[in-house]
Amino acid sequence: MKSKHDDKRAKHWERRPERRWEKFEFNQPYSKGRSRLRTVLDQTNFDPAVLWQWGTMQAMAVIEILKAAERSFGREGQKLVSESLYRVGYDVGKQMTDGTSIPDDMTSTEWISFFATVINRIAYASLETPEIEEDGSAYFHIDWCPHQDHYAAFDCRVQRYFVQGMIDAGRDFMKSRGREDAWDVAFETTIPSGGETCLFRLRRGSAEEVRAWGELTRLIEEKALRVAATEPKQA
Repeated sequence: MKSKHDDKRAKHWERRPERRWEKFEFNQPYSKGRSRLRTVLDQTNFDPAVLWQWGTMQAMAVIEILKAAERSFGREGQKLVSESLYRVGYDVGKQMTDGTSIPDDMTSTEWISFFATVINRIAYASLETPEIEEDGSAYFHIDWCPHQDHYAAFDCRVQRYFVQGMIDAGRDFMKSRGREDAWDVAFETTIPSGGETCLFRLRRGSAEEVRAWGELTRLIEEKALRVAATEPKQA
């Protein structure tokens, strides 16, 4: 684990070294439940580590639902589940951005990188090392992910739909604030596939150029349907 995650004077999601990070506005998603949890943690002996176990159960259930839908209903089942996950992701992204603004002196590259940090550190409860390389290009390493010890490499595909929803919510928010940039995200390594970290890159380009994520999703979906076709349907 990288030493930069050892400083317990601040929560893991609170700090980035960039000067304009302090100006980045976002909302905590599911704020009502989060506030209640804070009360429970303050007033009871509840062990927050069990939330990881509960969350992993939900995550494994989502994967099994997707696989079962693909086995039983093929492409239509896959579409039903993937669109449901996308809507949840979009709602989370919208919760994060509703009522916020983008400072005039914050570049679109900074904003999208900061937004990705909120997705990674809060929505995905992960430890992250981000970097803005230049205008139009940024990346981030996921140094620890709650899913990494129980997901198979191919299971990570289910998260693409949540992420796509959040990214699209972010894009729509940027457009509503006069930022017309088109962005795409692509991964280079993942921990379940044997990587030391999950490495993702964000790049700006034209709407026609930035479709790598969607195209890879399509290829993964086709592979999943081929696998499902070889497996027996469960009664």
